Amino acid sequence: MNFEQLLVIAGGFGRFQKTLYVWICLPQILLAFHMMVSVFTSATPPHRCLSRADALQLQLANLSDPRATDHERSCRAKTAGNQSVSECEAGWAYSHDVFETTTVTEWDLVCDRASLNNIGSSIYMLGLLIGAVLFGAMADRFGRRFALLLSLALQTVFGVAAAFSPNFLVYVILRFFIGTTISGIIINAFVLGTEWTSTKRRMLAGIFTDYFFGFGYMLLAGMAYFIRDWRKLQVAISAPGFLFIFYIWVLPHSARWLLMNDRKEEAIVLLRRAAMVNGRPFPPTVQLDKGDVMQGQSQHSAADLFRTPEMRKRALILFYIWFVNVLVYYGLSLGVSDLGTDLYLTQFLFGLVEIPARSLVLLVLPCSRRLPLSIFLFIGGGACLLMLAIPADYPYIQTILAMTGKFGITASFAIIYIYSAELFPTVLRQTGIGVSSMFARIGGVLAPMINLLRQQNPVVPVLIFGSTPLLGAALALALPETANKPLPDTIQDAERFTSKKYDQDFPVDSNQSPSSTEGQELQCLTNKSP
Repeated sequence: MNFEQLLVIAGGFGRFQKTLYVWICLPQILLAFHMMVSVFTSATPPHRCLSRADALQLQLANLSDPRATDHERSCRAKTAGNQSVSECEAGWAYSHDVFETTTVTEWDLVCDRASLNNIGSSIYMLGLLIGAVLFGAMADRFGRRFALLLSLALQTVFGVAAAFSPNFLVYVILRFFIGTTISGIIINAFVLGTEWTSTKRRMLAGIFTDYFFGFGYMLLAGMAYFIRDWRKLQVAISAPGFLFIFYIWVLPHSARWLLMNDRKEEAIVLLRRAAMVNGRPFPPTVQLDKGDVMQGQSQHSAADLFRTPEMRKRALILFYIWFVNVLVYYGLSLGVSDLGTDLYLTQFLFGLVEIPARSLVLLVLPCSRRLPLSIFLFIGGGACLLMLAIPADYPYIQTILAMTGKFGITASFAIIYIYSAELFPTVLRQTGIGVSSMFARIGGVLAPMINLLRQQNPVVPVLIFGSTPLLGAALALALPETANKPLPDTIQDAERFTSKKYDQDFPVDSNQSPSSTEGQELQCLTNKSP
């Protein structure tokens, strides 16, 4: 018997796996905290420039006036004679109507230093890219459990330490390390879950964990509403990570990884334990060989993604769509403070909209992959472009359009994981998803920098966030449909995937279908994170 057969015997998604998914889902709440907390901790409240001459006369009561954010009033100060403009020699006075303190008010990240805020966000996103490579390699060598436990511990330590940063540079460095741990948790939590789950349940179980990310998204808005000091809020979202210390005793190894690393006895012990928890009988003796799990795998590199015409087309389109999804997702999410509506309510609604988006994906995926992906990308981009037609005097309409765009991008984001795993053949699936994730992280790095362009021209970011998904929607139609079709194992299978002969050679219900190959969907949720 191979591993998949033993997993079915032990219970492909019984009590053991459901309990495991509880442990996997809980950290997703903290992931949402760390991913979105900068919306509040790095917010820029209305502020006024102070010169030495008029610092005492400036009426702070007027700071809530929206005009107080005009460049000439927030970055320049009139002299006593009111004849010329001087630099902010005495610093800035900030409104405390919404926030007690933020990183902006503490370190004066305004005017000529305003770009540092967005650069800090990009460095944080760069941490996610580095973390995906670092903790991915660590997991392959030392196991998913070790990498996940280490990521959780480091995230907690660096998260709490960030609240005590003495200056902005230290804060950015600590946020960078938090970003690396985010990727470590995302990768290894999903991989650990999918490696313990039977093929038929991986899609449902994987998307289910996203609901916890959305819940954390909404919960953060409530926490930030009651905690207006950025340092206290940073502690509040980080300290709960210490509770995960009990994971040392409850989180299992991946039996599949143990087998892949020639630790067969330990893998059998874990499978027998899973069967006992699931109430399933397990054979007393098992003939299981490492080669059974390795069957069908061969040495391939990222260069093989571009060697043949069909693979090259698929790879380039998927890389672009991954890039666009993350670019627009975080562009809209991190730009929520620019919409001009209640920040806390809008943040809550931005998290709430993810629930129906992912639920709709579960309904449409059994019918098609390509068409829903294109439609949702079109909705995301079209809603953003419609924002350009709405005057700034109607912030609530712009917010509704932004939420619609977020809805479309969130739905397409959920589809692209599964679709990519089905389009890349088995021999290149892990490599293809890994490279796709790298392009996605590049989009995350660029998103804050594009939002920075609002200072020069507020139209440019919206135009970028609207037009790039529309191109992705058109490109998605050039991809082959994979719903209810056998999955390719080799590059040759991928090249003739759309031919009638391929369907004849590998019917869906055939025992020799490539879709029955071990691990066909193993990586469908690897590196999953917005």
